[in-house]
Amino acid sequence: MSTLIVYASTHGCTETCVQKLRQNLSGDVTIHSLKGKVPVFVDAHQTILIGGSIHAGMIQGSVKKFCLKHQETLLQKKVGLFLCCGFEGEQARQEFDNAFPENLRNHAIAHGFFGGAYDFEKMNFIQRAITKKVAGIDRSVSRIDETAIAGFAAKIRAA
Repeated sequence: MSTLIVYASTHGCTETCVQKLRQNLSGDVTIHSLKGKVPVFVDAHQTILIGGSIHAGMIQGSVKKFCLKHQETLLQKKVGLFLCCGFEGEQARQEFDNAFPENLRNHAIAHGFFGGAYDFEKMNFIQRAITKKVAGIDRSVSRIDETAIAGFAAKIRAA
């Protein structure tokens, strides 16, 4: 099985999760960051995993553009969608629903909520101020859920 993981990472949390996800998958796995202009070949893979993180209530624009650009092809593949965010429960579900198109969410064989991280060293002043106000966090903290990553990978392997 050939798997492609396509992701965007702003401060490194999603990238860390992608590496952990890769360790939990089997077979041929290609990782592609949406940062930059390198083309991605979706047709060459049977399974496509797509993820990003939430900042100021939105997923990275590159993830949204990727989903829209490749929507027809993705709907013919095994797809898994994952999200890194600082919220849990219903708030995380709302962020997920806003991040990915409905038909892609409905088609996906797995949905993943991998937790989040706040890396104050990588944030600018404004980002730190917003994080303090919205999340009530004033220092770097990681809440990456490795159990959720392993469970997501298990669903992908089983499909």
